[in-house]
Amino acid sequence: MTPIHVDVAIIGSGTAGIGAYHAARAHTDSVLLIEGGVYGTTCARVGCMPSKLLIAAAEAAHQARHTDPFGVHVKDVVIDGAAVMARVRRERDRFVGFVLESMDSFPQGDRLMAKVRFQDANTLLTEQGQSIHARCIVIATGSSPILPPLLKDLGTHLLTNETIFELPALPKRLVVFGPGPLGLELGQAMSRLGVLTKMFGVKGGIAGIRDPAIRDYADKTFNGEFYLDASAQVKSVKASTTGVEVQYLHRDGAWRTEQFDYVLASTGRAPNVAGLDLQSTGLQLGERGIPVFDRFTQRCGNSSIFIAGDASNDIPLLHEAADQGRIAGDNAGRYPDVRSGLRRTPLAVVFTDPQVASVGFNLDQLNQHFKDRFAMGQVSFEDQGRSRVMLRNKGILKVYAERGSGLFLGAEMFGPAAEHIGHLLAWAAQKRMTVSEMLEMTIYHPVIEEGLRTALRDLNHKLHIGPDVIKRCMDCGPGA
Repeated sequence: MTPIHVDVAIIGSGTAGIGAYHAARAHTDSVLLIEGGVYGTTCARVGCMPSKLLIAAAEAAHQARHTDPFGVHVKDVVIDGAAVMARVRRERDRFVGFVLESMDSFPQGDRLMAKVRFQDANTLLTEQGQSIHARCIVIATGSSPILPPLLKDLGTHLLTNETIFELPALPKRLVVFGPGPLGLELGQAMSRLGVLTKMFGVKGGIAGIRDPAIRDYADKTFNGEFYLDASAQVKSVKASTTGVEVQYLHRDGAWRTEQFDYVLASTGRAPNVAGLDLQSTGLQLGERGIPVFDRFTQRCGNSSIFIAGDASNDIPLLHEAADQGRIAGDNAGRYPDVRSGLRRTPLAVVFTDPQVASVGFNLDQLNQHFKDRFAMGQVSFEDQGRSRVMLRNKGILKVYAERGSGLFLGAEMFGPAAEHIGHLLAWAAQKRMTVSEMLEMTIYHPVIEEGLRTALRDLNHKLHIGPDVIKRCMDCGPGA
């Protein structure tokens, strides 16, 4: 077969791969985008978008059932599970279609459908034996679900985020393993759609929350809707004639055996690097066989190989994958002129209800890098004005800043509108604002963001920068 010679070869056409392609094409027309599976990003096919479609249906059902406190009485809420899942797939396919349209706009000669592996640091081989010689190679192969031994051999009764959206209708009973962001989003959505849902974890973690008080608050809140044990003891999970049989130690102290239609495994994802023969590249390989790389250049060692997106096992979020792809493609395209790229302030959001958001340095990092040099302010949303108006008054926000400078360092939140408040705080952190400067910004009344101002005032006072906190201050408005 005729060898292919290009300046840049990119393995994987997901968010990071597409970003790398566009960035590399700004420097050279000799770019090859290689895909070994199907086109369409993880986000569009099996991640962000279909999960949010399911959550939207769950929110509609939940709101319809909880109108009585407003004096609005809704009777006979009926959930058509087949219609719910049909809309999820229909709209999901629409989002995937946008990605496919984008791929179709790439020149045919820039695309290759093939599974490849490394022959050496500058050569890839397809399964058919065709060689691809590249000045630079970008690894953007994404990730796949991890299945612990306990959950294997369950056949068609085992679901992951890559299969759950193909269910023709909603199940009656679902057990979720893994109360991380995705497990909690999908588990709560299923519960609100009428599915009897139970959720198990092994190490006590809930949605990646680092602050113990916030995590405990979230644990109590979620358990008000469905069974959640973040430190569960599960003796066995077995396929049965009707679904799956789970034997576990209930939180009441008794061992129980229950039947479920399906198991949803949300137990993490592993980078797709195992089949690349990375040992042939001469690169230093670290945890999970991932090349050691510089996260500001995405360069692997001193080589002409770059890595981006979930394959890097860095921060598995779409905007991070896009940034990593752009940096990797930019450096591959203008190689050997390798430059550091912009890595933005960390921001993560979990779309449960209440939502979870983390910004900047988390509590573990603060205790490591700013021990005894940071202060914390906080607010409860239980008595916050706009939150009570909407009956969304559950949650806590904690904000952190450096003593002396007053520099805003980060925040963690479990509460209403966390996705929006998280963005405000991420922008403030990226602009290196002080808490005093943040308090100079406009906040309208009445909005949930007034709770943020309360937390910042508390923080400024604890930094010994701001004045004493005035309880029920008039400029905050009632209940702020």
